[in-house]
Amino acid sequence: MASRAERTFVGQWWWTVDRALLATVAAVMVAGIVLLMAGGPPVAERLGLSTFHFVNRQVVFLVPAAAVMIAASFLSPRHVRRMSLGLYVVFMALIVATLHFGPEVKGAHRWLSFGGISIQPSEFMKPAFVILAAWAFSEGSRRSDVPGTLLAVLILPATIIPLILQPDFGQTMLVTMVWAGLFFVAGLHWFWVVGLGGVGALGIGVAYQFVPHVRARLERFMDKTSGDTFQVDTALESFAQGGWLGKGPGEGTVKRILPDAHTDFIFAVTAEEFGIVVCIALVLLFMLIVVRGLLLARRNEEPFCRFAAVGLVMLFGVQACINMAVNVHLMPAKGMTLPFISYGGSSLISLALGMGFLVAVTRKRPRAEILDRINPARRARTGL
Repeated sequence: MASRAERTFVGQWWWTVDRALLATVAAVMVAGIVLLMAGGPPVAERLGLSTFHFVNRQVVFLVPAAAVMIAASFLSPRHVRRMSLGLYVVFMALIVATLHFGPEVKGAHRWLSFGGISIQPSEFMKPAFVILAAWAFSEGSRRSDVPGTLLAVLILPATIIPLILQPDFGQTMLVTMVWAGLFFVAGLHWFWVVGLGGVGALGIGVAYQFVPHVRARLERFMDKTSGDTFQVDTALESFAQGGWLGKGPGEGTVKRILPDAHTDFIFAVTAEEFGIVVCIALVLLFMLIVVRGLLLARRNEEPFCRFAAVGLVMLFGVQACINMAVNVHLMPAKGMTLPFISYGGSSLISLALGMGFLVAVTRKRPRAEILDRINPARRARTGL
């Protein structure tokens, strides 16, 4: 372990990062591999693959994901902004490319293949979008000569319109909710918050009216007799069969007929094999990450770092809530992964990038350095 007196690059990093946050994220990553060993094999067997096909691939994805998170956590706030701008431009271009070159999967064009490797560009766009929105809101709150709030408002439609065209309403809703949260944190009037809620409700109404699969999902959620509810019914049966303590690892039976048991409904598989107690423990781990991130954001004196931390933990927490709510039939099915638990390389690496950014913007820094970034004029006066 590095000493506090050590002035090396790694030593300074170790004593300035929030190690509790890093440890909790690492615990969720490890839990993901364990839980995927329950949800992955039945799906692999149905597809004619080796039993631990998805588990092995997730372990392979976990190595670059951990590397990305650690590497991103070394960045300064300035480099986080610059990297996010580049990532946003690249992956928004790839999102547009999916509309023309992406294969159709379940009625949507969300994926691109490069040399046999498939990626979902919208996953990588999300943390970059949060950083750019936080940057715009922070500049608008501290500098009257910069139209930061206007830029923050314009970046939302520029982001969600291509997502709607894919269509990917789950990611659209997630991005919009995080942006609205940042809008609120920026201190804007309740009038605008209520107005945004009205616009969101109008958007849902328009989607219900003109997009058949959105209408079908909402109707199945409101009335089970209106269509096929096999997925949700089977997920609820998993919770009922597992009870408080579960059937035990490898003993689940409902998971063998549960579609997407390794991705969208892995929380239900967890309930059947490990019980509701383990599900509650998993929720507490997610809660610890969110609460710790918000506490670190509250203590941060720099507006950009504060907004970025809030946005990133909202992105993580809201995505987790959506997935778990779908599993217990509190929301219509969305196709949203459970962070670090569900199978998926794009999701795993993009979430690791977001957590790396979170660690980077919440690192402890000298007060003089923070004041210099907040007030450039001070730096000129002091000659630093």
